[in-house]
Amino acid sequence: MADTKEQRILNYVLQNAVRGDPQSAIDAIDKYCGEKEWAMHVGDEKGAIVDKVVTETNPSTCLELGTYCGYSAVRVSRLLKSGAQLLTIENCPPHAAIAQQMVDFAGVQDKVKVLQGASQEIIPKLKKEHGVDTLDFVFIDHWGKGYAPDTKLLEECGLLKAGSVLLADNVVYPGAPEFLEYVRNSGRYDCTHFPSHLEYSTKEDALEKAVYRG
Repeated sequence: MADTKEQRILNYVLQNAVRGDPQSAIDAIDKYCGEKEWAMHVGDEKGAIVDKVVTETNPSTCLELGTYCGYSAVRVSRLLKSGAQLLTIENCPPHAAIAQQMVDFAGVQDKVKVLQGASQEIIPKLKKEHGVDTLDFVFIDHWGKGYAPDTKLLEECGLLKAGSVLLADNVVYPGAPEFLEYVRNSGRYDCTHFPSHLEYSTKEDALEKAVYRG
């Protein structure tokens, strides 16, 4: 087992959080990353914005692009109603393995399915292989240059319906200019900008909510 930052984060959660308590796992990750090692989770400040949007949307079928250590998957899933599901896509095999352990420890494995692979390869298979009709909520948090192409791919694959909510992290830092240009100017979305700060720092960042018009 490699001694990576991601493994150290998982170990800290396993040793300090309460098994089966998603909030405890989230709190432990925030504490570790705020005090010991910075990591690219959405974090507590932006996480509160994610919580608000998820609660307002009350989704049944969710997709996350970019699982990393499973922080936001646990964060979102703890707010989902009974029977709702979150599919989360992670391209890096070691990160996907850690995320699966995090999801299992937090006790949300009945709501979260970790899919390892590239988003552009998995998105077209969501309907046939994973039983997805349309998505109510999509959290976009993988890599900035993939935001716009994957948004267009979701449209092309018929995965969005009127009212589908996309929420994108890191749109200011590191930034996702092509995505912002597209959702704000394509005429297909109603957008809301949520200024915030980069996780565990004072650097300016923001989330962008884009509601598909259908």
